Amino acid sequence: MWVNKAYKFRIYPNKEQEIFITKAIGCSRFVFNHFLAKWNDMYKETGKGLSYHLCSAELTQLKKEFVWLKEVDSIALQSALKNLADSYTRFFKKQNQAPRFKSKKNPVQSYTTKYTNGNIAIVGNKIKLPKLGFVKLAKSREVEGRILNATIRRNSSGQYFVSILAETDVQPVEKTGASVGVDVGLKDFAILSTGMVYKNP
Repeated sequence: MWVNKAYKFRIYPNKEQEIFITKAIGCSRFVFNHFLAKWNDMYKETGKGLSYHLCSAELTQLKKEFVWLKEVDSIALQSALKNLADSYTRFFKKQNQAPRFKSKKNPVQSYTTKYTNGNIAIVGNKIKLPKLGFVKLAKSREVEGRILNATIRRNSSGQYFVSILAETDVQPVEKTGASVGVDVGLKDFAILSTGMVYKNP
């Protein structure tokens, strides 16, 4: 049985990596907000939203218009779009409120990138992340299974963390030997599944 497991570690990027993380967070927020505005306009006009695939195609054009978007991890920008599409899907299913614009003032800022072709890996006390390279990691335990994605976060006090989602195969625990059931009642103290009766004292 395959299950997803999350791991969270503190990371210690150097100054250059900090600048890149800030850019990636900013670009992801820009893409999310840009397409949220378009999605809202479409919803007001038609009662329907856009689609992830339509936005993804438009993102290619957006990168030509705003060339600085090409400086960051392209998967992070796609993830921002996917998050927006997922939020709208849940909204239409009445599972949550409509997505809101992301603000620079939020105490926690983040972006998410997906695993593809070995772009995320833990080697010793460092983690390899797309376009960031190797970042120092405070590894408290081993990551088991196949890495699916990584979310890089910066909190209000300027500390950095990475959350890793991994898929791992868990074998169900089989019962060994015959188990004895116990029925605790009022008349008799207990009746075992074997038929043995213990009288109420």
